[in-house]
Amino acid sequence: MPPWPVSASRTAYENPWIRVVEDDVTRPDGSAGIYGVLELRHPAVFVVAVTEALEVVLVTVDRHTVGSSVEVPSGGCDGQEPRAAAARELREEAGLRAEHWHEVATMWSLNGVCRAPATVYLATGLATVEADETGPEQEVEGITAVRSVPWAAVVDMVRGGQITDNESVAALMYAGAHLRLAL
Repeated sequence: MPPWPVSASRTAYENPWIRVVEDDVTRPDGSAGIYGVLELRHPAVFVVAVTEALEVVLVTVDRHTVGSSVEVPSGGCDGQEPRAAAARELREEAGLRAEHWHEVATMWSLNGVCRAPATVYLATGLATVEADETGPEQEVEGITAVRSVPWAAVVDMVRGGQITDNESVAALMYAGAHLRLAL
């Protein structure tokens, strides 16, 4: 028998972005239980954009859930292929495009309570896009700042608790490992 077999499943809530499911499960110890699972409708993408000077592009976002958050550009695929979605997110959130893209990882976010797959990209060869190419997304999403920060300072920001978004921290770790940078 597979671990956590499901005997019944109900959708408790859903909207265009998420679905909350309540599963009747058998726990690994054999006892019956209920497990709530948040499912993302579309996979997410995280973009670690790195300049020629080894600076990382970070955005500051005013999140409804946690307030101000320093993060890498990211978002949902919204039906697009992940690489195309990553390019869109970089353009919309940071006003940039990249000449070179490397898929450096796939990961699961909050895997104890979520089904939230994500792909991490390293973007290099950066160039600024025209203002009319970014659209209104920065304002709509509450992006209050876009900045390029030297790699060593980004590591210090993680260590000092200025970057607390776990998915951004993971994306930075994957990109740093890919680039063989000190973490």
